[in-house]
Amino acid sequence: MAESRRVYSTADGDLRKSAGRREAPPPPNDGIVRVTRETSGRRGKTVTVVRGIPPRDLASVASDLKRQCSTGGAAKDGVVEIQGDHRPKVVARLESQGYRVKLAGG
Repeated sequence: MAESRRVYSTADGDLRKSAGRREAPPPPNDGIVRVTRETSGRRGKTVTVVRGIPPRDLASVASDLKRQCSTGGAAKDGVVEIQGDHRPKVVARLESQGYRVKLAGG
């Protein structure tokens, strides 16, 4: 048992799940809304991610974007997630609402 390692703790939960994860760096607070497409950690499902929305507008912007794209999504941890790849629609809608928007990522 000398090479055993702890994989579960009542204080920390399942340690195997968090062993390979890296925390994403916080987005820069420069007033620019960044729209990206992500698939990692979602079983291959594509999600449009919007970062940089002011916290007071987060819920209303998420609701509006979900309606605009006719799809589901969520607003959590300061990020809006829209199911599917809807980057052009999201960028156009946010620009029409007066946000400075950039497509980020590859």
